[in-house]
Amino acid sequence: MERKVYTEIKEILNPEHTALIVWDVQKMLVNNIYNKEEFLKNMGKLIDAARIKGIPIFFTRITPLPKEFESPVRKYSSSKIKFNMSQLPKEMFDLAIEPKDNDTVINKNTASIFIGTNFELMCRNAGIESLVIGGIATEIGVESTARDAVNRGFYVVVDSDASSSSDKEANERSIQNMKKLFDVLPTDDIVKAL
Repeated sequence: MERKVYTEIKEILNPEHTALIVWDVQKMLVNNIYNKEEFLKNMGKLIDAARIKGIPIFFTRITPLPKEFESPVRKYSSSKIKFNMSQLPKEMFDLAIEPKDNDTVINKNTASIFIGTNFELMCRNAGIESLVIGGIATEIGVESTARDAVNRGFYVVVDSDASSSSDKEANERSIQNMKKLFDVLPTDDIVKAL
């Protein structure tokens, strides 16, 4: 039996099969983005719309592995972006946007929500086919998760206004890259389609 292919944004974002991923809105990242106020306003609108429609919301949180269990490649990669998480106080890992009781927090160790978590299993069990993604950093975890999601057969819509980075140019390049692969829309268009 051939499955229906969604071709309209209203079909893709049907609340019956859509989830929202709020990617790494931890204090250490939110405090370093170039458009903090605008980002928080748009992310708030997106979260509020998802709650009104009963769409599951998944917050991700960077949870570093103990140093002795971290991959040498990840240690090397982290040194290239000059961001040493081991020197940050624990409260910087707290989420800057507070999840509600029905929200799910996914602790993860990589730039993809699918690696080392039960996220995909949870989505398949719940009949989730479409993912709206926004958060920090666009060019790292947002884009990696979006690409990984498409490779696993999920429809993806990235919120261009509720995705950000400490590097404005990298954010803009990533948004342009992703527009070639899947839907990238501003917050108001996503909220309207929901």
